[in-house]
Amino acid sequence: MPVYTDPGNFLALSASFPVLDVRSPGEFEQGHIPGAFNLPLFNNEERAAIGTLYVQSGKDLAVKQGMELVGRKFGRFIEEVGLLVPGKEMLLHCWRGGMRSESLAWFFEKLGYKVILLEGGYKSYRRYIRPQFSKPVNILLVGGMTGSGKTELLNNLKELGQQTIDLEAMAHHKGSSFGHLGQEPQPTTEQFENDLFHAWNSIKVENALWLEHESKQIGKIFLPDPFYTSMLNGILLKINLPVGIRIQRLVKEYACFDKSILEEVLLHLKQNMGTLHCKLAMEALSRDDYEAVAALTLEYYDKTYENALHNRPVREIHPIYLESTDMNENAAHVLDFAMNKNFLQ
Repeated sequence: MPVYTDPGNFLALSASFPVLDVRSPGEFEQGHIPGAFNLPLFNNEERAAIGTLYVQSGKDLAVKQGMELVGRKFGRFIEEVGLLVPGKEMLLHCWRGGMRSESLAWFFEKLGYKVILLEGGYKSYRRYIRPQFSKPVNILLVGGMTGSGKTELLNNLKELGQQTIDLEAMAHHKGSSFGHLGQEPQPTTEQFENDLFHAWNSIKVENALWLEHESKQIGKIFLPDPFYTSMLNGILLKINLPVGIRIQRLVKEYACFDKSILEEVLLHLKQNMGTLHCKLAMEALSRDDYEAVAALTLEYYDKTYENALHNRPVREIHPIYLESTDMNENAAHVLDFAMNKNFLQ
């Protein structure tokens, strides 16, 4: 008989054994445990058809139809599991820990595999991870106006041995209206939460965790409420970089994109920037004056950032004034500042 275990132990075991998710591809794409393999018992169409049959004709007929569909796939299951589970021991789950996972667990055990099931299925995993974001962690936030190089600073702090999570890389978005440019499609908010928990669950709570100071929303993704609350309870190191350097950084980052794409973003910002500022930015773009475009958009983004700080105040804010274009040098300065303030303890 398969062994059932709780989400915490299931995740601990996933470091040693492969995880098989037997839900449909659509369910898996919506959200899954990071690192899990999808071995669907039913495809999207089959799952929908069986669900309809269950509602219209009852459980018995739906189960019968399901077993007929599954019976044709046993050969494929044997082949795929042979590749995915070379060590003969696996973790397996479906949505609620019901018939899908139990039926495949029975089948695989007959083939000599040891199967450990997630009690309550993926649904219990989702219930488990959200409260975990409330665990006490010493959070240091890298903040500042648009163009301050916050992401690069965060990456350099990681190279200096600090513990970091890059939320924007995880979200495939840089936060602003231009933030989707050059990025892969964003995951679902559900999958982002799963990926974030995977990173959060591996941090050492005795060490400080560095994050970029983000708003509640990154592109179309929303940060989990408990995580966002923990973030606002952190210490914000607010980077102040000369506007000229910020303009240079933005030009380097975004002038490479096609003008039509940049125009589309500027028009999207028209209501917030103001008609005149948007018109001036569009005219500057038409004559390849990317510095003027950056300066005009910064007027809007700087006000937006200050308003966000006022409306969603962080527990503690410390300004840091930097003058260098060398982000390695700036990261070292930020780290020295934090050490001198005893923020790393």
